[in-house]
Amino acid sequence: MEKLARKQIQALTPYLSARRIGGSGDVWLNANESPFDNHYKTDFARLNRYSDCQPQALIQAYADYAGVKPDQVLTSRGADESIELLIRTFCEPNQDAILYCPPTYGMYAISAETFGVERKQVPLSADWQLDLTAIEANLELVKLVFVCSPNNPTGNLIRREDIIALLEMTQDRAIVVMDEAYIDFCPEASTVDLLQTYPNLAILRTLSKAFALAGLRCGFTLASPAIINLLLKVIAPYPVPVPVADIALQALSPSGLARTKFQVLDLNANRAYLQVGLQMVPGVEVFEGWGNYLLVKFPDGDALFKAAWEHGIILRNSPIDNAVRISVGNREECEKVVAFVRNYYQ
Repeated sequence: MEKLARKQIQALTPYLSARRIGGSGDVWLNANESPFDNHYKTDFARLNRYSDCQPQALIQAYADYAGVKPDQVLTSRGADESIELLIRTFCEPNQDAILYCPPTYGMYAISAETFGVERKQVPLSADWQLDLTAIEANLELVKLVFVCSPNNPTGNLIRREDIIALLEMTQDRAIVVMDEAYIDFCPEASTVDLLQTYPNLAILRTLSKAFALAGLRCGFTLASPAIINLLLKVIAPYPVPVPVADIALQALSPSGLARTKFQVLDLNANRAYLQVGLQMVPGVEVFEGWGNYLLVKFPDGDALFKAAWEHGIILRNSPIDNAVRISVGNREECEKVVAFVRNYYQ
């Protein structure tokens, strides 16, 4: 059977999500999930009928939340599906390329490889910002440039002036895809206002992080009507199950938004607690983060990661030497992490 698969798939190394890696413990801080288990009601009616491809009420609700028009919104099965849709829509296999800037989210490259699209890497600078000169030198055949802000796993924001420079640089050449999966923790840094000026901008959003709905698999693409209409040609006929739309609408209701705002404030406070607590440990470096996670550099990151794993504290290894990504959990979970690290280095 393996010989029947496409050559790209035979050679593909799949993305190792937190669930694929596994683990066993009582503190799970490896997938940037929310610790809040909110409850929703749905009557599970209408399941004998297909859902709307783009439920009008859901599109309107997210447009209102994001501050855009409904024809600038597409909903999908998480932002991961949006990444695939953009690649399938704009990149010719074995001809076009995407460009991304590691260290960053791994699914940009894997999705492109799956569809036979070339991957060009331009690493972030030493301070984890865009290397605009190198990007410009590598734009040949590039149709999509993926930029994550706050960036995963580093947690930093990409400078707004550099994003604007990149949009100017790629006009009529490529689409800049801003991955804003974590923007709800710092909404003032969103690029959504730039949609009015730059038709080559697309923004990825999700309900998985701040809205505490990782298991719902509901994401959004914000872009010009022209881009949205092209994506609608490619998307599956029924991408949004009826219960998903029902729950997402509740999350985007006035009461749902108020709850999310309160929980974001709580998580941002816990992030500050975790940052201060870990910084007090000699030899530990905590990078400033703007999402619901922190990148932390230890004297021996791999050993610390394994020791925490064996202690039932499940964190996430990163591609950066001796650095571990730690999701922000509830206060008790954060306290357990700080206590473990302090004891480990005593």
